Amino acid sequence: MRQLRAVRTREALVLAAAAEIDRHGYTGAGLARIVEGAGASMGALTFHFPNKAELARAVLGVGSDRARRLATGISAGPGPALEVMGELVKGLAALLEKDQVVRAAARLARERSDALGQWSSAWGPAVRKLLAQAEADGQLRPGTDPAAVAALVEYLLAGAEVWPAPDGQRVPAGRRVDRVWPLVERGIAVGAD
Repeated sequence: MRQLRAVRTREALVLAAAAEIDRHGYTGAGLARIVEGAGASMGALTFHFPNKAELARAVLGVGSDRARRLATGISAGPGPALEVMGELVKGLAALLEKDQVVRAAARLARERSDALGQWSSAWGPAVRKLLAQAEADGQLRPGTDPAAVAALVEYLLAGAEVWPAPDGQRVPAGRRVDRVWPLVERGIAVGAD
């Protein structure tokens, strides 16, 4: 019973920390607000996480695992590699839009250089694998550099998550990517003119 309670407390702390990081960033995330949001004590927080950096690593780990599961599932789907990659990019954008832990992980990757590799390695291998398959299948325009396209995907996801609309309203990441992805496909796919 005690062990189950400890697991639930740890999960509640990670979720509360993700909410706080999503709203205020790593630097602005307050431990007192995290404890309050989790319905826990400061002692429970320090029992599970000796410092704020360890708590952030836990948020990054959970968010990255969720992105990895999505990427693994979508990339194993049927269809031409570029089409599947489009679904993967759109799926990641939708996940950023709806999952606060994933958004917090992405924000940590932007704000903390030690987090960038873990975040992009969650879904980057699936993107690179699909691009390699698309190249092998002759789906990429001649001269298209798969590594450059993978970097473009990373920039697209980062931008879709944070960039405000011209009127200052936040446009959902999924909608942003839905609008931009056809332009990317037109630029990299054979016969997409």
